[in-house]
Amino acid sequence: MNRLRFYFFHLMPYPYIPPAADIDSSWVSLSNKHYDPQRGRILYEEYIDQLVASERYGFDGAVVNEHHANFYGTMPSPNIIAAMLIQRTRHIPIGVIGNAIPLHGNPLRVAEEIAMLDVISGGRIISGFVRGIGCEYFNNGVPPGDSVARFDEAHDLIIKAWTDDGPFTWQGEHFYIPNVNPVPRPMQQPHPPIWIPGQGSLETLQFVARHRYTYMMVFAPLWFTKMAFDGLREECRRLGYEAPKSMFNACVPTYVAETDEQAHREAKAHLSWVFNTGLKIPDQLFFPPGYMSTKSFRNFVGALKAGKVKPQQQLSYDELVKDRYIIVGSPETVKNQLGEYCDEVGAGGILAVGSSYGPMPNWMVTKNMQIFSEEVMPEFRASDGKPDYLREEPVAPRTRAELAALKGRPPEAARSRVTGADQLIDHRVAHLPEVIDASMRGHDWSRDEERPASAG
Repeated sequence: MNRLRFYFFHLMPYPYIPPAADIDSSWVSLSNKHYDPQRGRILYEEYIDQLVASERYGFDGAVVNEHHANFYGTMPSPNIIAAMLIQRTRHIPIGVIGNAIPLHGNPLRVAEEIAMLDVISGGRIISGFVRGIGCEYFNNGVPPGDSVARFDEAHDLIIKAWTDDGPFTWQGEHFYIPNVNPVPRPMQQPHPPIWIPGQGSLETLQFVARHRYTYMMVFAPLWFTKMAFDGLREECRRLGYEAPKSMFNACVPTYVAETDEQAHREAKAHLSWVFNTGLKIPDQLFFPPGYMSTKSFRNFVGALKAGKVKPQQQLSYDELVKDRYIIVGSPETVKNQLGEYCDEVGAGGILAVGSSYGPMPNWMVTKNMQIFSEEVMPEFRASDGKPDYLREEPVAPRTRAELAALKGRPPEAARSRVTGADQLIDHRVAHLPEVIDASMRGHDWSRDEERPASAG
């Protein structure tokens, strides 16, 4: 097992918008008239190529997510992107971190689509469930005050759909589905691994601990991430177990170049855009009434005040570096700071390392990926340099020969009875005259000709 896992995380931003000083927010209120589909198509092509390349560079996973009505992350349907990545990669896990399940009118669609992706990929899907930040609720017909209850119910429905034999009826407070019987079922059993992103709220930590899921801390200073991780460990202990490092992932944008000076010169404008423009969100959009419980909001604000934390759009580049929102430098600097960071917070995985940030040009993203994979990643890997998934036995056989050779799994023939036939027909040999003719021997064909066309 490698010391750390590194995930290429993409937000797919659309950066061709007015400067931050000229807009109230890059979310909700900024008109979509600023979006040029022709430019957007070129960006999508570059972004998807970058995600596909993460397998070639040896990352531990390629990760996408869901956002709505914004220019910071233009993936309202991450499952579509995941489907494209599956077809262009062979081994790397694909993380959908995640589907905003309270916003779906029928969460069963999430269960169906993730199961379908998991089967097509041969068991390579990581499934994230998110509430969606407060901004998402302005363009969906879901009251923010119902967010937590809808999330919990949607989660329970999806897990039951994946793990219980159907059909069954779901009658809940928010969702009624008379026939739950999803086909296909997931390849991974009992279901794909589940990640829960969050910002340290007590309810989220308790939920993760109760289900033993993987927690992903989104952009935050080191001290705040450590506080959240320590809180999760304490919740796990209350439930009688010690949380493994694999339960803890931190999202830390990381850029590496030839020297410290060069790295900062190249990264500064692009990483600043992520926080100062992409994440420019007024409080009334980020925290709509009812989105957070009074207790969670009080704890959240108290922690920010205690740490004297500024809103992200007000953070200077130097503050981003100092508080370890981001890590930037030469290979040696990045190795040292990543090691210190993970030792301090106890993380087993890091997201957004060697990734794409804001308006960063494609050549710079590729450069970041290559230097990171060749000069930083090996420091945290076994001597063979392989990601863990290449050491593990694949969940699904990769060829028909493998499937046919599995013990207890002989090739299964499809069999059916042709109308009027006396016996079941094995479809592998149904084309042979002696099979199809023999099965139909004695059948009165004239009666079929008399049957009305609509009955066929």
